[in-house]
Amino acid sequence: MILHCTPRLMIAALRGGAGKTLVATGLAAVMSRSLGMRVVAFKKGPDYIDAGWLSHAASSPCYNLDSYMMSAGRLLGSFVNRAQGADVAIIEGNRGLYDGLDADGTCSSAELAKLLKAPVILVLDATKVTRTAAAMVLGCQHLDTQVRVAGVILNRVAGARHERVLVESVQKVCNVPVLGALPKDVGIPFPERHMGLVPVYEHVCLQGTLDLLAESMRRHVNVEALLGIAKSAEPLGRPTAVDDGSRRRGRFRPRVRIGVIQDRVFQFYYPENLEALQEAGAELVFIDSMHTPTLPDVDALYVGGGFPEMHLSQLADNETLRASVRQAVEDGLPVYAECGGLMYLSRGVRRGESEYPMVGVLPFYITMGKKPQGHGYTLVDVVRDTPFFQAGTELRGHEFHYSRVVDVNGPLEWAFRIKKGFGVLEGRDGVCYKNVLATYTHIHAMGCAVWAPGLVEAAWQYRVRRDMLSSSKGEASRPLVGQSSA
Repeated sequence: MILHCTPRLMIAALRGGAGKTLVATGLAAVMSRSLGMRVVAFKKGPDYIDAGWLSHAASSPCYNLDSYMMSAGRLLGSFVNRAQGADVAIIEGNRGLYDGLDADGTCSSAELAKLLKAPVILVLDATKVTRTAAAMVLGCQHLDTQVRVAGVILNRVAGARHERVLVESVQKVCNVPVLGALPKDVGIPFPERHMGLVPVYEHVCLQGTLDLLAESMRRHVNVEALLGIAKSAEPLGRPTAVDDGSRRRGRFRPRVRIGVIQDRVFQFYYPENLEALQEAGAELVFIDSMHTPTLPDVDALYVGGGFPEMHLSQLADNETLRASVRQAVEDGLPVYAECGGLMYLSRGVRRGESEYPMVGVLPFYITMGKKPQGHGYTLVDVVRDTPFFQAGTELRGHEFHYSRVVDVNGPLEWAFRIKKGFGVLEGRDGVCYKNVLATYTHIHAMGCAVWAPGLVEAAWQYRVRRDMLSSSKGEASRPLVGQSSA
């Protein structure tokens, strides 16, 4: 068996908000920028924002690993294939180390660490705690002895005395090294919003922040010791390749053109999804929702999630793009829209006392709530054939939205029955209109092998129909032989 030996670390914590992203992003930045290493970053769980920071810090795409949406074989295969050739792989966990779907910690960061044989570095929020920190680390060590807790990084340390007591307590009781101590005021501008950190697309000083993070890691963390632990990770066996035929489909056909609206507004795309579309036979055409004047010549459209509620005026102002998308939908263009994309296709979005017109092909308005309207993993049954999925397909995904549908004006056709989650209206998701499928559920291509081939196939069928229609119109208008066209 060929073994996979890429050095790797999982950055985990006892809870969300303890500083995992700060540390993981800082380590990726210092290793990539200062040490010149090839770093590949991974984010455990369904996350776009933290992954965006990790991607920029590592100067390469950050990939997601999620054992709810992916089988163990696909997850392991994704890690091995994408980490191959890297100097180090950094995996950021989510929530607390052992937090999962149930009391057994199913789908937790700990379970992922065991699957990947990754040494765990615990980021410990030291706010108002000293020797009790040792009890926390000790608990993580003994709850599951197959999880290798290899080191601790202290965060939000109040001063030199606080640090000394913490280090002595943890190292004496737990026999595990403390590899860094970040001060309470580390001086890094990491602003947050209702879904976590402000996305990298909107950060006003991205490169400066990453430089500060790298400098902070050099000053406060033993990076060389961490690299030594990463190199001590046990080798991984290579999983058997899963061939579902999706990459071969349409191999000998010309590539279809799939538009992807990706900008400051619509930024929630897994890189694996975009890669899967390309592997299935698509050329991706990127579109700016605020500045592209009209829809380019495309065979399908993919509109992901993001923060349209933060850019409503700009979206509304680009009336020509909205109108061209609306006309394309009426002409049968296949459109796959997730969350923010669903909002964009609605009649309009209401925020406060204002109302902002959107594309207008879905018969409802959107309003913003103060609390999440849907938050967590989803499980849906496809109950009718769509251009992208066949009836009877089961899909696993996730949702996180503050928006909700209001003032429905007309009947809605549903593609999904919700088994887990909330969706558009309780129990239903996947709004259909012509060749549009709009949903609050985000899917991951590594966990849904039929999605990318389905979108590419829908694009191909649209191109064929359009070309046939264009050809027939041309034949009808062409003069007969010997007949003047004047």
